[in-house]
Order: sequence, then structure tokens, then C-alpha cells
Amino acid sequence: MNISSKPYSDEARWITLYPAYMNSKKKKAEGRRIAVEKAVENPTVQEMSEIVNHLKLKAKVEKNKMYPRDSNRDPSLQGRLRVQLKNDDGTYCNDEFKSREALMLHIAELIPKLKSRQAGGAASAPSAAAGGGKKKKK
Repeated sequence: MNISSKPYSDEARWITLYPAYMNSKKKKAEGRRIAVEKAVENPTVQEMSEIVNHLKLKAKVEKNKMYPRDSNRDPSLQGRLRVQLKNDDGTYCNDEFKSREALMLHIAELIPKLKSRQAGGAASAPSAAAGGGKKKKK
């Protein structure tokens, strides 16, 4: 069956978003799709999913999928997000997001405001600063 003949509510018609699309640490050649100034440092699929659910869009996390250009095979960085942008009648689920780029920019804008980001950034800073030096020999 041709994918364009399926209804928009079918998951095969949903857009696919990988964290690499919004990662400020990636170069354009490595898969980033938005400007570095608007991108986020190391976003996760879980963070993206939280925001999409907050926006009341239908989404599905596919944890065992990987971005093909990503050389890092770390299981914690795996995954992709499928999001429904259009209803079966062709109208947009949310008129604010008429393209995948508009959705990516909005997600990248909201990720730093997540509680997990604000608490995690403050908690990890002291532990990094307290890292040890070598003991002095007598």
C-alpha cells in the first residue's frame, strides 16, 4: 500500500524527529537541522516527548531506533520521536506547527526550561568542580 494513500492518523504518516536534529554539539553535516543559536546541548528523546505531550500532540517514542549518521552507539542516546502533525481531514493538529522545522524550533526553545534540565545542570556542576587532583608524595 502506498504511504500517501494512508490516513494522516496512521503512524507511518507521522513525522520523525531525532535528537540529533536539535543538538547544538552536532554540525550540519552530522545531522543538525536548526541553527546552532537555537539548538540545545544533547537533547534526549524523553525530553522531546515531554514537550510534545505538553503541546497535546500525538506522539510515539521508538527507543530502539538510531539516527543513521550518529557515530555514537550509546544506548542512552538512542531513540526517535514520531509526531502526528495533521488530522485525517488534512487540517493541522495544532495551527502553530505547520512544519517539522516549526515544531523542532519550539521543542528546542522549551527543553532548557524543563525541570529536569534546571535541576540536573545545578546538581552536576559542583560534582565536576570537586573532582580530585593527585595526592602529593612525601
